[in-house]
Amino acid sequence: MNGEREARRGSAPNSFSTFGLFGYFMNTSENLTKRDPVQIRVIHGNEACVLGAIAAGCRFFAGYPITPASEIAEIMARLLPQNRGVFLQMEDEIASICAALGAAWGGVKACTASSGPGFTLKQEGIGWAAETDTPIVIIDVMRGGPATGQPTSSAQQDVMQARYGSHGDYEMIALTPSSVQEAFDLTVKAFNLAEIYRNPVIVLSDEIIGHTREKIRIPSAMETVQRKRPESLPADYVPFRPGPRGLLEGMPAFNQGYGILVDGQIHDEMGIRAGHKPEVAAQLVDRICGKIRDHRDELIDVEEYMLEDAEVALISYGSPARSSIRAMKDARAKGIKAGCLKIRILWPFPDAIIERISRKVKKLIVPEMNVGKIVREVERAGKCHAEVISLPKVGGELHTPGEILEALT
Repeated sequence: MNGEREARRGSAPNSFSTFGLFGYFMNTSENLTKRDPVQIRVIHGNEACVLGAIAAGCRFFAGYPITPASEIAEIMARLLPQNRGVFLQMEDEIASICAALGAAWGGVKACTASSGPGFTLKQEGIGWAAETDTPIVIIDVMRGGPATGQPTSSAQQDVMQARYGSHGDYEMIALTPSSVQEAFDLTVKAFNLAEIYRNPVIVLSDEIIGHTREKIRIPSAMETVQRKRPESLPADYVPFRPGPRGLLEGMPAFNQGYGILVDGQIHDEMGIRAGHKPEVAAQLVDRICGKIRDHRDELIDVEEYMLEDAEVALISYGSPARSSIRAMKDARAKGIKAGCLKIRILWPFPDAIIERISRKVKKLIVPEMNVGKIVREVERAGKCHAEVISLPKVGGELHTPGEILEALT
């Protein structure tokens, strides 16, 4: 990232063994051999998120039990002490994210996790993280809503809350895994992006992914982004002054000798409150939005399937992507030129990719486990080059490949 990050392989503890009730935990010894470059495990998505977080360097987790995300807290409680980390069960979701934010400024990579109602309670903390450039990862294992909703059923109803849930202007990074392997991989990526962009990052999982068990490959070494050590920062370091690429340099922590105020009010480059100064306020809001918007091309993460000659394309993310890919293959077997775009980073939205595809196909079909939310983003990005068809589904059940195939025919 052009000097804005320091990355290295194998910087986190990276070997695995079994541990009692919860299966697999990360050992601090680095004893994998060249004959064993990866570990193959059969685990569920919530476990994969935990292992991904620890592999990425997470050493603090604060949370509160909530279905269907409770396993993340349970497994974190077992694994973090084995990896020189700290687990705290807090009294509620608000306290959980606040504790994680404090840990981030205490010098460690931090995480919290929840589902719908708890994710709602975390929104003020997410906004505080955006305003203070605090790197933190929030895992939302989505379930049906609103209110208490469907605690044991899946949904994709939080996708707009992930983008617009807190008040004010800010930009969000949100990743959407569609498999247990991606739950691991994208959790690692979420921590890396949080460090690079000094921003809260959300992993939008769901109940299906969280509780699906399947085989995954866990590499013995991976690229993780490390925080710059305090002594590597210049003597005249200004904590909230962006570098040439609009990103902040380093991440100071408490008790490291820096004069810095970390405050939820609009502030200047030294952290001093400046909400009464319109120009300073505008500069801060423009900066925290611009650091994501100006790098949106670097934040595109999609997978394209059979789109070269496609006449109709499925635009999918999360669990429905798996049904979409199966339906696409079945459609091809029937002679229908179908393709699929799987979105792995939902926010910022991959506008340029959608527009490019919309110029090549006649129809864009958007399966979602909600009333139809991201379909509006597809319509906007597609700029009317192709017909956009919403394929919503609510009630807690995943689209079947047959249902999507019917929409393709």
